Amino acid sequence: MKLAVVGGGSTYTPELVDGIARLREELPVSEIALIDPDAARLDLVAGVSRRMLAHAGHPARVLATSSVAEGVAGARAVLFQLRVGGQAAREVDETLPLRCGCVGQETTGAGGLAKALRTVPLVLELAESVREHAPEAWIVDFTNPVGIVTRALLDAGHPAIGLCNVAIGFQRRFAAWLGVDPARISLGHVGLNHLTWERSVHLDGEDVLPELLRAHGQEIAGSLGLRPGLLERLGTVPSYYLRYFYAHDAVVREQRAKPSRAAEVAAMERRLLELYADPAVVTKPELLAERGGAFYSEAAVALVAALLGDAPGPGAPAGPAQVVNVRNSGTLPFLPDEAVIEVPAAVTPAGAVPLPVPAVEPLYAGLIANVSAYETLALEAARRGGADRVRDALLAHPLVGQDETAEELTDLLLAANRGFLPWAVG
Repeated sequence: MKLAVVGGGSTYTPELVDGIARLREELPVSEIALIDPDAARLDLVAGVSRRMLAHAGHPARVLATSSVAEGVAGARAVLFQLRVGGQAAREVDETLPLRCGCVGQETTGAGGLAKALRTVPLVLELAESVREHAPEAWIVDFTNPVGIVTRALLDAGHPAIGLCNVAIGFQRRFAAWLGVDPARISLGHVGLNHLTWERSVHLDGEDVLPELLRAHGQEIAGSLGLRPGLLERLGTVPSYYLRYFYAHDAVVREQRAKPSRAAEVAAMERRLLELYADPAVVTKPELLAERGGAFYSEAAVALVAALLGDAPGPGAPAGPAQVVNVRNSGTLPFLPDEAVIEVPAAVTPAGAVPLPVPAVEPLYAGLIANVSAYETLALEAARRGGADRVRDALLAHPLVGQDETAEELTDLLLAANRGFLPWAVG
């Protein structure tokens, strides 16, 4: 089985390779094609990947190439994990909105829109290459903003599923607190990518979320940067990204007072690449855990294994539910069917089918609907260009939402991204 990774020069890649090596029985991979235009980074990442596989006794071959056609040819699944503009563009995404008093973040708000504008056209171009050279392959998108990028792929007719590590991170943390195998934990995860809540945590079918909140509420709130009283009142666990909404002004003050996350990650990546260049490094460096993407490999392996495995026979149950980004298709009745949502789904070689979701309370449904509408406008701007479409998307986003702010941010955003957006030049 051949697996291709577009953006294979990412410092994330050894996390994926580590999972493939550990979970070989679940996903027997014979070749990993790493595809990246940055030859220097690709050489380092491919080198450490080969050493990791050899150290683990895994027989998979690693192909390193800048050619998408060569890399995806014959692949049964293609993972997208690219960052257009690198950490330099992320630095702009995270700092530019602060000039207007808005949160600076790479996947939501004005920064997330900028990233979508740069990313969607390239992803669609790459997906056409996959369609040509690996027409049977599934596309698994880990590229942010995952919800918008996944919808772009689906709208263009590609067999694609979006993946995020937020849900599996919560599952593993809850399982550790309960002292149980993570496979026994299922989440009542609902929302959009990076806009989700855990409304239940089932252990062998019994909801233990109230127990977890009583025992670990302070710790959970602290890790999310939210007040414990909020979690106690909600009775849910929001994703970290809800802090940008629930504590917007506090986040802006903090961001203005310290270096950006992009600057931190850029320094971390330099150190990781130094480690990858060391022939003595044959396992995943501990530093990689600080880079983000924890448990990404486990989630990716489980998803690809379900997509490429044997279809369940008539009447046989599907495998364990997996939290993915998939078409709404009536799951959340207050959203259009074509919207992309992040919920538990049954995954088989036929694709992902969202499982039924209990009625979503207005407190959450309102914000989900608001951000989903923004995502529709953001995708239109990314596909068709135009300052007016960018302005509309910013005006619709609850983290911006003011006329003069949207106007100013549009000008700043387009000026900063002219090198990536041909239509913005002028």
